[in-house]
Amino acid sequence: MLKHLSIRNYILIETLDIDLQAGFSVMTGETGAGKSIILGTLRLLMGERTDSRCIMPGQAKCTVEGIFDIEGYGLQAIFEQNELDYEPTECILRREVTTAGKSRAFVNDSPVSATVLRMIALRLLDIHSQHSNLLLENPAFQLSIVDVIANHPDLLRDYAEGYERIAEAKRNLTEMEERLAKQQDDEDYLRFQLEQLDEFKPQAGEDEELRSQQSALAHAEEIKMALSEIDTLLNSGEGEGSLGAIDALRHSQQAMQQAAKYCPSLDNYRERLESVIIELKDIASDVSAKAEDVEYNPARLQEVTERLDRLFSLEQKHHAASSDELIALAEVLRSQLDSLDNSADAIEALRKQIASETEQAEKLAAKLSAGRRKAVGKVEKLVGEALRAMDMPAAKFQVDVAKSEKLLPSGADIVTFLFAGGKGLSLRPLADVASGGEMSRVMLALKAMTAGQMHLPTIVFDEIDTGVSGKVASSMAQIMQEMAGHGGQQVIAITHLPQIAAKADAHYFVFKEEKEGRTTSHIRLLDADGRIAELAHMLSGSTVTEAAKENARELLKEKVKR
Repeated sequence: MLKHLSIRNYILIETLDIDLQAGFSVMTGETGAGKSIILGTLRLLMGERTDSRCIMPGQAKCTVEGIFDIEGYGLQAIFEQNELDYEPTECILRREVTTAGKSRAFVNDSPVSATVLRMIALRLLDIHSQHSNLLLENPAFQLSIVDVIANHPDLLRDYAEGYERIAEAKRNLTEMEERLAKQQDDEDYLRFQLEQLDEFKPQAGEDEELRSQQSALAHAEEIKMALSEIDTLLNSGEGEGSLGAIDALRHSQQAMQQAAKYCPSLDNYRERLESVIIELKDIASDVSAKAEDVEYNPARLQEVTERLDRLFSLEQKHHAASSDELIALAEVLRSQLDSLDNSADAIEALRKQIASETEQAEKLAAKLSAGRRKAVGKVEKLVGEALRAMDMPAAKFQVDVAKSEKLLPSGADIVTFLFAGGKGLSLRPLADVASGGEMSRVMLALKAMTAGQMHLPTIVFDEIDTGVSGKVASSMAQIMQEMAGHGGQQVIAITHLPQIAAKADAHYFVFKEEKEGRTTSHIRLLDADGRIAELAHMLSGSTVTEAAKENARELLKEKVKR
């Protein structure tokens, strides 16, 4: 249950600290006093989105903190899964919003995401607003009510996991079939491309090698002449009787050797000249051999040029920068063609998996259907009893469970709540025929029926009494009182009806205060006299009469009698 609520700088609330009691409590106050603001802070604790507009003007941030008694609600596993400190008797939820629009959430002073905060808050708090009645128009909500009474969460989880596997497998199958169809359309072209590349057989690094060969073949005569000239200069010189470079160096070496006899320090130069002579002789030998090898070969030049042209053409066609990229492309094409052969087998295996998973899901769906049909009688009985208690003795409520033609995310059932508000009226879908007041009563009946089953510590009703008054309101209050008593929930109702307010164990009054040019909202727990005054005000309006006070006392006595 929610033991304490602390609010700082939230819209019109500057500072608020309030202890909340167990059992059935109500909050009342004039329209615009701030009841919805307090409800907004609870929604903030539940992880709902917000922005900086919720911050009181002139403040840097707002803070909302709720202290909950969680003993006996089996929440330890959730805390451990999210690596949060767990106290078996108390949990503190806190949310902060800054003027920059950023929000931070905390559980037991540990920072958490809004998702984790919401996951924990949903196990502690349920808020039913006026708009929640619209859920009765939602078939998924109607089905969820039956599932709560059927009490088969493990079966629902197993089915949901199986359904998701089927959905994932079907998505994969569609992708594979589309990809295979496209590849089959392109198969001939892919095969043609691969055959072209396989026929050409590009070699690694071939581009540069071919360009080098082409250049050498195209300038064979110039190369041969240059090499011959070098050979001549190294070996015999240019003119008749002239020495070649090698002979000239050999004579220089001999002269240096003669000089070194008289100056030993020159011997180093002799050795260096000898090394140069050896190197030049090697160069001369290589140049002479290469000169012999070089020949003008038009046929080979044409062959190299044609291959280089074809290589360039293939590179242009496939947007490749080199022969290496063409080799890589060939492997990709080969892999794509190989996958065509394997895709048919993979698709068939996936179809068998879907068939097997579907068969298993159908078995689970059948078990769900059986549990739901068994729970229908209990739902109809409990809702019927609650409606009769709320002054609808002739109302009829029925749950129709129809089998769907295909598996749905929640099974194979379509649940529809049927309703007739009085005698002689035929059963029709609830959302089509129920008035606002009737919808409120049906929703309260459903909440009362499911709250205990779901083990929710705290339930907040925001004007669930819309569209009702008098005796009906008193009956609705009695049901909320029983939820808090026999069901063990903490029930908080925001109401404008004195018949409901009088039945509460605790009565909180929300009011505005003008001070120093600012309007702020406040809340306080009413004592016995305060309750009488507030109930009298709710009964008679702005002018509180003694008769109204006496009526208020009578209403409070009715609570004591019950």
